[in-house]
Amino acid sequence: MRAVVAVAFVSIAAPLTGCDALKSYANPEVPIWVNHPGNALSIPLRRSLTSEPRPTKEPYERGRIELDPAHRRVFVPCSDGGLYALRVEDATPIWRFQTLGPVQSEPFYDSDDNSLYFGSNDGGLYKVDADTGTLKFRFDTRAEVSRRIVRKGETIYFVSANDTLVAADRATGKMKWTQHRTPAFGMEIAGHAGPALGEESVYFAYSDGNVMAYSLVDGSERWPQVDLSAEAEQATGGEPVKYLDVDTTPIVDREGGAEVVYVAAYQGGVFALESEGGSRIWHNEKVIGANELLLWEEPARPAVDGKGPGQPARKILIASSGLTGLWGLDPKDNGRTLWHRNLPEGGMTAPVPWQGTLLVGTTRYGIFLFSPLDGAVIDGIDTGTGIAMVPAAFARRAFVFTNGGTLLGLEVSTPKP
Repeated sequence: MRAVVAVAFVSIAAPLTGCDALKSYANPEVPIWVNHPGNALSIPLRRSLTSEPRPTKEPYERGRIELDPAHRRVFVPCSDGGLYALRVEDATPIWRFQTLGPVQSEPFYDSDDNSLYFGSNDGGLYKVDADTGTLKFRFDTRAEVSRRIVRKGETIYFVSANDTLVAADRATGKMKWTQHRTPAFGMEIAGHAGPALGEESVYFAYSDGNVMAYSLVDGSERWPQVDLSAEAEQATGGEPVKYLDVDTTPIVDREGGAEVVYVAAYQGGVFALESEGGSRIWHNEKVIGANELLLWEEPARPAVDGKGPGQPARKILIASSGLTGLWGLDPKDNGRTLWHRNLPEGGMTAPVPWQGTLLVGTTRYGIFLFSPLDGAVIDGIDTGTGIAMVPAAFARRAFVFTNGGTLLGLEVSTPKP
C-alpha cells in the first residue's frame, strides 16, 4: 500500500538548517502588493456557484477553467460534483452536469464538434454537448481523471491517476490502445501528469519516476525506459530519492528542427530530453517540488525608432512549485536559472500567460500578476479565500474560481506611459 502526500497546494516545513537552507526555502511573510498595490487588476464580476452542501472533505477547488471565446462561454469544474457552463458576461448558468464525484479536472473544449471533455474523481472521462450538457459518452477508468485530454485527428489521449494512458476514438469513446505501469510503492505526491503531443509520439510521465514516449498510432514504445528518479539520485551522489513522482505534464518544443521535451521530477528538478531516445540534454536540479511547467514565448520585435537591432524572440521555461516558488529558466542555455521568486506561505497554481504577464493563484493570498522576464510582482488582489484552481484568460478578461466557491472575473489595465 502506498501513502499519498498532498503537497501540491500545501506549505511544507522542510527539515533544513543553515543559511543556505533559509535562502532556498524561506518565504516572505506577506506579499509586496498587500501594502503597495499596483492597481493593474480589478474584479468586475463575482458569482457564487457551488451547490449546497459543499463536500467538507474537499477544502480546495482544483482543476482548471476552460474558455470558449467564440460563443462567450466559461466552463468551471467544481468539488460539488458538477461541471458548470456559464455566460462570460455575467456568469449566469447555461447548464450544469452532475457526476458521482468531485470534478477537479482540466476540461477541454473541442470546437470542431462543439463538445466538452472533462474528468471526475468518480473515475469517468466524460464527453458532453457544449450547448446543452447532454452526455455523449462516459469512459470508465476506475481512477481519478484530473488532467486535460489532448487530441490528434480522430483520437483523444487521456490519463488516470492509476498511471494509465488511454487512446480512444473521439466520436464514440471506444478504446484504441492503452499503456499502464504499476504505481510506485511508498510515499507519493498527490496528483498525476497529463499527456503531451509530439509529431509522432505522445509523451507521458509516471509516478514511479519514468517518462515514456509512445506511438500515436498503436501505443508502441518509442523510447527505452527513462528513469528520472535514477537521474536525481545520480545528481545527489547516490542519496536515495524519497519522492519518485514526475507529476508535471511534459512540454514539447522545437529547437533546431527537432523536438525537445521538458519535464520535472518532484525531487529531481527540471529536465530537457531529446525526442529520439529520451536522452538528457540538460538538467536543472535546483527546482525542487515542481508540479507545473509553462513555456512562455515572446516574438521578435523591431526597434521602435527603426534603428538598432530591436528585440529578439525569447523563450522562458516557467516552473511552479508549492515548495520552492516560481522559477524562470533559459531553455536555450542548459536550463540556467534566470530568476527565482519565493511565494508567501501556502501553495500556488500553474502560471497562465495573460497580456504579457503571468497570472498565478495562491492558496492564502489570492491572485498574483508576475513579469515573466524577471519574476517581479506587478500586482495582486487578496480575494478573501485562497485559489487552487488554475485561472483562464483571454484578451483583457480572466476568470478564477476561489476555494470558497466563488467565480471571479478579472480585468487587467495596461500601464500608461
